[in-house]
Amino acid sequence: MTFSDKDIYEAVKHHLPTVNEYVQSHGGAIKLLGVKEGKIYIELTGTCHGCSMSLMTTKMVVQKRLRELIHPELVVVNVDGTPENALPDEYYTQEDQEKVKSNSNEKKEGLMNRIKKLF
Repeated sequence: MTFSDKDIYEAVKHHLPTVNEYVQSHGGAIKLLGVKEGKIYIELTGTCHGCSMSLMTTKMVVQKRLRELIHPELVVVNVDGTPENALPDEYYTQEDQEKVKSNSNEKKEGLMNRIKKLF
């Protein structure tokens, strides 16, 4: 059985407080950015952001725990500013998808108003 990105996103969002406890004990936090094609994209914040151990924290703490709680094949990517760990442009969280739809409608309406002014 396969899970949709939405299903994975909701499961991670539910379990993130449990996983976040270890990171918080080190002065950091985990921000869930999104899920694309089954990959979970996070950002380590606070003292964990940019830490030399952030890759280890991502794989040995966050990914390991989420695999235990949700599914043994989950992959977690820490979006840390490097090209290989970038959040895909095509994916937005559920909240962002609503914003994009709203902005798209506003842009269309703005374009129509400009066209009407031409005539």
